[in-house]
Amino acid sequence: MDFTHINEQGRARMVDVSEKDDSQREARASCAIKMRPETLQLIMSGGIKKGDVLAVAQVAGIMAAKQTHQLIPMCHPLMLSSVDVNFTVDEEHSRILIKTQVKNTGKTGVEMEALTAAAVSALTIYDMCKAVDRWMEIGELVLDEKLGGKSGHQTRE
Repeated sequence: MDFTHINEQGRARMVDVSEKDDSQREARASCAIKMRPETLQLIMSGGIKKGDVLAVAQVAGIMAAKQTHQLIPMCHPLMLSSVDVNFTVDEEHSRILIKTQVKNTGKTGVEMEALTAAAVSALTIYDMCKAVDRWMEIGELVLDEKLGGKSGHQTRE
């Protein structure tokens, strides 16, 4: 298997996408952050001293998607047409589920942007709540679906 991010000298390179056609691209990713039930209740009641946790985490995820190329060395800078971050509170398992959706029209996909948005949203929740719960767990970061490009529509099984 040839790695596309390795040049002839065996060193890292950014893949040349200049010959690829523009197409509609979309990716969905998800992540979860588990916490103590008391922490979840503080978030839902607005009792976290740093402010509205989910509103800040939502904006952080959107900003992170837009900056992915500055965080991940081989990612191309992309003109994103849409970034959405949504939260579902799972009281039974004392966690917040994070779902992201990123879209653009371009030569390369937006999977990394969707994953980055989910991860940074979770990290923001952690940061805002760590004073009351240092042992929160972030996990289950996955790409759920991608559309567009040469590989077409793919969904996680």
